[in-house]
Amino acid sequence: MCFSSLLHLFFLSQQNSIVSTIWMFALILIIFYFFIIRPQIKKQKIEKKFQENLKIGNYIVTNSGIHGKIVKIINVFFIIETISGKIKLEKNTISRDLTQLRYNSENENTINCKNDKKEKK
Repeated sequence: MCFSSLLHLFFLSQQNSIVSTIWMFALILIIFYFFIIRPQIKKQKIEKKFQENLKIGNYIVTNSGIHGKIVKIINVFFIIETISGKIKLEKNTISRDLTQLRYNSENENTINCKNDKKEKK
């Protein structure tokens, strides 16, 4: 009788370890979703909305650090004017974070940027 009760306890402990392992994986997946996946999806939506709302005349900064003014919009491309000339770029190369850092939020500072360039000349 003692042996059968030990076997019974052994199988119960194995079942508990499997259940606890499943709960641990579920907890890790939930943590990944709320701390990594969900914020990234939210950031991508904001970035896409920013890129869709850009219009001709806005000053922008690309991910690689190129500063320019949007001259023309063609489907998924922008033609921007820089100091060295015009460049054709895809919309997804525009950085919302860098643009807002340099040119204030939502390009409200475009007039001041024009004045800054005139004062330097």
